[in-house]
Amino acid sequence: MALIITDQCINCDVCEPECPNGAIFMGPEIYQIDPHKCTECVGHFNEPQCVQVCPVACIPVDPGFIEDQQTLWQKYRRLQAVAGKSTGP
Repeated sequence: MALIITDQCINCDVCEPECPNGAIFMGPEIYQIDPHKCTECVGHFNEPQCVQVCPVACIPVDPGFIEDQQTLWQKYRRLQAVAGKSTGP
């Protein structure tokens, strides 16, 4: 499952640096999460870090991107492979 930031976001800037996949970015009005990069921190942490630091609890599961644990692991591995290619010689 990917996460989503709701319009309750207060733009406090604490979630963006916590995302190990770089999935969080500033949108036109509030922060947003790229569902193709969000693994709910699978592969990095036991819990989504953005959810842990959000002071207004505005980061639920995105109902448009329901994924099981295996799919999140596959996405994590794919993102790591891409990151490895971009930092290689």
